[in-house]
Amino acid sequence: MVNDSFGLPALKDINSNLISNDEQENEIFESELKSALEDDDFIDLSHLDSKLYGKPDNVTTKDNLENFDINDKVNPEELGTYLEGDILMPPPSSRNGMISRAFRWPKGIIPYEIRGSFTAAELALIKHGLNEYHKKTCIRFKPRTNEKDYISIVNSPSGCWSSIGRIGGRQDVNVQTPGCFVRGSGTFVHELMHAVGFLHEQTRHERDNYITIQYNNINKSFLHNFDKTSPSQANAFGTPYDYGSIMHYSAYAFSSNGQPTIIPKQKVSVMGQRNGFSEYDVMKINLMYKCSRRQRR
Repeated sequence: MVNDSFGLPALKDINSNLISNDEQENEIFESELKSALEDDDFIDLSHLDSKLYGKPDNVTTKDNLENFDINDKVNPEELGTYLEGDILMPPPSSRNGMISRAFRWPKGIIPYEIRGSFTAAELALIKHGLNEYHKKTCIRFKPRTNEKDYISIVNSPSGCWSSIGRIGGRQDVNVQTPGCFVRGSGTFVHELMHAVGFLHEQTRHERDNYITIQYNNINKSFLHNFDKTSPSQANAFGTPYDYGSIMHYSAYAFSSNGQPTIIPKQKVSVMGQRNGFSEYDVMKINLMYKCSRRQRR
């Protein structure tokens, strides 16, 4: 069950009718906005608006994952009914009814618990995924003691999904079994990278220089999953567009007719892989968290 309490102030007005007319409350809101924009750890999610929010889907997404096969042309996290397939935040409870920011994890330390009912083989894949971060980045997953903000690794029958960044309180990283592990630990690593603070690669503002979106092949209910970010809302830290990112969609994501929805404009051998981090995935994480080689094992 997803925690409904964020403990974070709302940041940006998406729907103007959600903002209180009370003068004092508006002054507080403006102060929070100014403070957050000056915060180096701030992650702007305002462009995702209300589509961010919902509840775990124990029907359609569950069934999609139960029927997932290793030979399918898509990745398991692309089968969800959530925003972009696997981004889900609990419904907001703030005064404005909208939470549009998240944060990085202080010093790259992410407290976690494993609360799901996993087999020994699945636990080994979870451990492998965590260790990939430990080996290649300065992110450190630390077993939770009494920390207020932490991730809870669960396997409810609702697909593969995560929130973006640190949203406050307990936040679930869900990996439905066995579907989310059919291709090893790659999808789990992908969901953790959302929790670390990253969006999907193909939402980058300059993506049209590198890929062609075949809108006629996309299931009409999921056209919004192919929206782009603005340059100010998704920081790639100077890295080039990365077809090989573990955060990139597969070529057939959300297809309605079995035809490709994403066609690369360059000749590439890999797009939408879930084998592990790309070189630039590692670089982006280490740049976001200001890692140095001294901080890595």
